Amino acid sequence: MKNTDNQTVAGRLMSLDVMRGMIMILLCAESCLVFVSLKRLQTGTGPSIIDQLFHHPWHGLRFWDLVQPAFMFMAGAALYISYSRKLEKGITWQGNLKHVLIRSFKLFLFGVGLHCVYAGKPVFELWNVLTQLAFTSIVAYLIINRTPLFQLLFSIVLLMITETLYRYIQVPGFDHPFMEHHNFGAYVDTLLMGKINSDGWVAINAIPTAAHTIWGVLAGKLLISKQSAAEKIKLLVFAGILGLLIGFGMDLIGITPIIKRISTSSFVFASGGWVLLMLAAIYWLVDVKQNIKYAWVFTVVGMNAIFIYIFFETVGHEWLNGAIGIFTGDMLHLFFNLPVSFAGLISALAVWFAECSLCYWLYKNKIFFKL
Repeated sequence: MKNTDNQTVAGRLMSLDVMRGMIMILLCAESCLVFVSLKRLQTGTGPSIIDQLFHHPWHGLRFWDLVQPAFMFMAGAALYISYSRKLEKGITWQGNLKHVLIRSFKLFLFGVGLHCVYAGKPVFELWNVLTQLAFTSIVAYLIINRTPLFQLLFSIVLLMITETLYRYIQVPGFDHPFMEHHNFGAYVDTLLMGKINSDGWVAINAIPTAAHTIWGVLAGKLLISKQSAAEKIKLLVFAGILGLLIGFGMDLIGITPIIKRISTSSFVFASGGWVLLMLAAIYWLVDVKQNIKYAWVFTVVGMNAIFIYIFFETVGHEWLNGAIGIFTGDMLHLFFNLPVSFAGLISALAVWFAECSLCYWLYKNKIFFKL
């Protein structure tokens, strides 16, 4: 392998665009109810591959539990690459800090706003990925100039803080570290928002999952470094395997269970390990082997990631899903007596196609929304 590849020299890693696009396409499919529709077609009551497209109910790890960590990880990688380009233009860390703070504030407002849309009324809820990304981005940026060892140790300290909070702060009714609705994270939610999430999510997930964003910064720094492509892949694979061993090891020997909904340290390690391995594979396929014939499918969505996320969670969820459903699945059911479950899947796929097509139109017209 050559020391650097053309994409890296050009200052843009197509693999990051592809991976970010994959994440957004999956999130879009979820919002369009593609996975729910597939679940309705499922026969039998036992476990199935479709279950991997839904969060694990509590203790365990499914494929869908990796999407949010990958989202946070990619944000960290993009943060570092964007920062490095600004440094080349003479913009200092202090000069860019205001931009990071303003962007994080916007992410926070959009995150809270989405919960208001979900509830259909003004609410103050902090469980959205955007509100958490607002926090993790600031944390990652504050230490972006420190050495990789410092950043790695800092991320581990965040996980140790999380372990300490859950294990040693005993509040009556919330003194079971890893029990749904009765853990320290749920208690903090009663202080912050006066409520507990019915599905077990907690706002202080932002503390441990900041490790994902910091690790993304480290990955971004590695991928645009002058190391050879082979060395980059080896480091990513080594770190990924190490993360899996630590995360699943902590779970198997009974130290800390893997629980996505409260982002336990074992979950952060295990999910981070899978994300690192995915990045290594995509980097090898796209940037090293140049298998880019169909990369545009993911790039057109990844280039407007935040916009399409907000779009399908608001306009899509509140209006477009139903409007397109009327003229697709609903009509097929009405005129051709197509079973409701199949009609629902066709409607979901139609909405998914429409929203991805919107991203393609924006891309072709060079319209990119930035926070």
